[in-house]
Amino acid sequence: MGMTHEDFARAQAYWVERDASPDAKRMPPDELRGAVEAFARSHRVGALATGAGDFVRCTPLEYDFAQGAFWIFTEGGLKFRGLEANPNVCLAVFDTDLATGSLAGMQVSGVARVVDPDDAAYAAAARRKGLDPEALRGLPMRLHLLRVEPRSVDLLDASLRAQGYDARQHLEVAAGAPDA
Repeated sequence: MGMTHEDFARAQAYWVERDASPDAKRMPPDELRGAVEAFARSHRVGALATGAGDFVRCTPLEYDFAQGAFWIFTEGGLKFRGLEANPNVCLAVFDTDLATGSLAGMQVSGVARVVDPDDAAYAAAARRKGLDPEALRGLPMRLHLLRVEPRSVDLLDASLRAQGYDARQHLEVAAGAPDA
C-alpha cells in the first residue's frame, strides 16, 4: 500500500510539530549555536546536495568552517549543474560511529555562492588550508571556492540527552549572521 498525500503531509510535519510541543527540551539558542559551531569545527568532511528540476547530486567533500560559513574548494563537477540554477543546498556532516545511542550529525540548509578568485575571501580561505593563493592561479584548472552560508541547522546528537535536552535540535540562522 502506498502513501497518500495526507500520509506524506503527516510525515513532513513530524519534526515541526515535535519541536513546537511544550514537552520539547530545547537548548537555549546561544548554547545551541555553540554546539553547532563546535560540531562543524570538529569535522572536515560532509556531503553537499545540490539540485535543479529533476537533477540532484550529493557530493562528499572536504570543508573548513570559518566566519559562520562552510568553505569548500573544488575542481568542479556535476554539483555545478545544480548550483547554476539553484544556489540552495544542503550539507550533511556526521560521525561514522554506529554504536547504538551514539548518533551525531547535522544537516545544514543554506545558500552556496561561488567566491571569485580575485576576492580577498578566496585568498583567506586558501591560507586557512595552508595553500598559497598565487600558486592556485598557476594550476592547470580553476580551483573553485564555494561558501555555504547556513540558513538553518538540524543538529542530531544523542549525547545531548545527558544534558537534559532532546537529541535533535533546530537552529534558524539569520542571513549574514557572523556565526552559524
